[in-house]
Amino acid sequence: MTTGEAQQIAVKITRGSCHCGAVHWEFRGTIPDATICNCTVCRRYGVLWAYEYDGQGIRVEDTTDALTAYIRGSQSLSFNFCRRCGNLVSWRGLRPGDNGQTRIAVNLRLAEPADVADIPLLRFDGLHSFEDLPSGGRTVADVWF
Repeated sequence: MTTGEAQQIAVKITRGSCHCGAVHWEFRGTIPDATICNCTVCRRYGVLWAYEYDGQGIRVEDTTDALTAYIRGSQSLSFNFCRRCGNLVSWRGLRPGDNGQTRIAVNLRLAEPADVADIPLLRFDGLHSFEDLPSGGRTVADVWF
């Protein structure tokens, strides 16, 4: 086995899917943290976001064309839902960043709880200051219920 093959085998993969199973996501690599946000959208959905770049660390699979998008306000990103079961699967930037890559986040609440329980939780004030808040040392497991 080559070094490259050994590294590919060792890559951690976290998976999630919507309730009906029409849409799946995969996060390749260690998820460094999850973000809980209090903006007008995220707090209503109760999501926990894990961020990366589309087609790199994160892949969303929608083979049956089940995803539908909600675009609000500045039209800088879309919130992507399964049109069959209504689960919020991801958000995705609508334009690439300066590095040519498109930012994406997946909803960790669609993963198995044990697979994401120990991920450190970051808090983001998307409602007022648009700044990170002290984390308080919590993990995803602390807000699962």
